[in-house]
Amino acid sequence: MKIRYLLHNAYGGGGTIRSVFNQANALCDTHEVEIASVYRTGDETVFALDPRVRLVPLTELRESGDRRSDRPGQKSRLLNKARRFRNPLPHRYDSRYRRWDPQVDLTIMRYLRSSRDGVLITTRPAHNLLSAWFGPRRLLRIAQDHMNLETYKPRLRAAILRAYPRLDAVAVLTEHDRDTYRAALGDSVVRVVRIPNGIPPWPLPPAALESKVLVAAGRLVRQKGFDLLIPAYAPVAARHPDWQLRIFGWGAKRAELAAQIEELGLTGRVRLEGPSRRLDEELAAASGYVLSSRFEGLPMVLLEAATAGVPAVAFDCPTGPREIIDHGRNGLLVPPEDVGALAEGMMRLIEDPAGRRAMGAAARADSSRYSISTVREIWERLFTELAASRGSAVPGPAAQQIGHDRQHQ
Repeated sequence: MKIRYLLHNAYGGGGTIRSVFNQANALCDTHEVEIASVYRTGDETVFALDPRVRLVPLTELRESGDRRSDRPGQKSRLLNKARRFRNPLPHRYDSRYRRWDPQVDLTIMRYLRSSRDGVLITTRPAHNLLSAWFGPRRLLRIAQDHMNLETYKPRLRAAILRAYPRLDAVAVLTEHDRDTYRAALGDSVVRVVRIPNGIPPWPLPPAALESKVLVAAGRLVRQKGFDLLIPAYAPVAARHPDWQLRIFGWGAKRAELAAQIEELGLTGRVRLEGPSRRLDEELAAASGYVLSSRFEGLPMVLLEAATAGVPAVAFDCPTGPREIIDHGRNGLLVPPEDVGALAEGMMRLIEDPAGRRAMGAAARADSSRYSISTVREIWERLFTELAASRGSAVPGPAAQQIGHDRQHQ
């Protein structure tokens, strides 16, 4: 069976991209797998992709709509003027598609219509809506939600609830979001399933948890809450000046965060490191991970920290951290956006070495629930059951094996 993923930009470094690459690398053993990227911001991908997975850039445009060949400040593409107008299509309520780019929209729809058979998995609300309204019925169409329904603004949420019943399945990351979708969609025929992010086998020994380093990672945007993390670290730095907080990632808020670090006198103690292609090594060298997000889906980097044996302190934000962290046993949960509580959590990790080692060991043991082999089986089972509901042949040898295993349970 052919499996196609549609990504906004496969050349970026976000958690959705990492999660999709993990899935594709796992499924290409038994399926023909393709990833289509609407935009292209680099020559090479940030994350490793199995050579058996076909990567297809649909355009040679940056997310701004400019050509990649343009020099800085050059605007050679006349169609960029169309972005002055409001997008008339339903996916305009997705923040990445507020402006209208007819060429990009048409390119996406042509790609959807050109897919002859198999499974189409779309990975953000805009693409899910386009798949629902314009994707051919001959495909098994699955919408992935890498965030959560409750965080979407009302107009986007309304568009989702109108369109998603046209799909074959909606895959969400958490039990909470599965229940939310089921309640919102009511008696809709679309199937809602929980399939968490999957983590490949960890390539390094468990973290020793002896360094005086805490790590955070993610895009430098409001959602990730680094503007809350930096002031939370100020009392930590005052009490433990020999410790350091390292933040990995890139984004629009970098200059503001750098100014905040300087204003609070944290220069050298809080470092904006930029994106890292070796985040596994950075986690393995840390003694704790900090998640300061205002909202999430199921944070990939929190799962990776657990797999590395690194305990985390996290805001109990919607959604994700609560499904990963059992407070006090394998990490620490603090009230959402509570800067003081986050500071106390970081100091607890620092000041209780035995406790952080115990929590790190428990986090690593629990991470097996999110192994990519376990997650792959859930995807295979979904493909098999959706194909059976259509009266199609069972898709591929791996799915046949799962069916065989289930008969003998």
